[in-house]
Amino acid sequence: MSDAAPLDADRLPRHIAIVMDGNGRWAKSRRKPRIYGHKVGADSVREIVEMSREIGIGHLTLYAFSSENWNRPEQEVSGLMNILKSYLISELSRMEKNEIRLNCLGETSRLPDGVRRTLEDTINRTAGNDKMVLNLALSYGARDEICLAVKQLARRCLEKKLKPEQIDHRIFSEQLYTAGQPDPDLLIRTGGEQRLSNFLLWQASYAEIYFTETMWPDFRRQAYLEALLDYQKRERRFGKTGEQVTGKKS
Repeated sequence: MSDAAPLDADRLPRHIAIVMDGNGRWAKSRRKPRIYGHKVGADSVREIVEMSREIGIGHLTLYAFSSENWNRPEQEVSGLMNILKSYLISELSRMEKNEIRLNCLGETSRLPDGVRRTLEDTINRTAGNDKMVLNLALSYGARDEICLAVKQLARRCLEKKLKPEQIDHRIFSEQLYTAGQPDPDLLIRTGGEQRLSNFLLWQASYAEIYFTETMWPDFRRQAYLEALLDYQKRERRFGKTGEQVTGKKS
């Protein structure tokens, strides 16, 4: 794959998370309705998922619809749900061919019935795939996720199945939507904004963060490659000194 040639295959992130921002502004700058930007953004999703699979990324999480997004105009929310359903239907065969397993993070009970059924069907039909996990964060909020985890642990303590002093990072992580998956090594946000927006607040504690002005509909293979190359220039220290990580003395 020519556009991935400069990458160091031994230093790829195990898990990449992306805040796909800028669809509406991209459309507005072209005097198009906001939903047009989301439709074109779906093409970026397809391209980034394909490239991730090609270069060997094990886990990819896309922030598709936040719990706060329910507050958007009803027409836009309805349009986003239709785009989501169409994407799931059109991409199922590609996921099966490329052995991609679909997973969902979020309160799926809030999704429209037709969308939820399509999502559940896609998850079930790709459950045996093991080359890459594609997480779609839908009706997702990190604070809600953390509160849910706390409630689950509190319930286990009340049922005498767990002692409070036994709770550690590992046990807490097992209550999250991403249980069993590695934490993100790289978090990308497109569209120029520089905030996490209630996305993977626990899991992203040690993620390298990459902000880009590129709007999501324009974020394709070359822009993704640039983000990956930037990541590979960084030194992952996890609280250690640079000398401890590299083994070299200053």
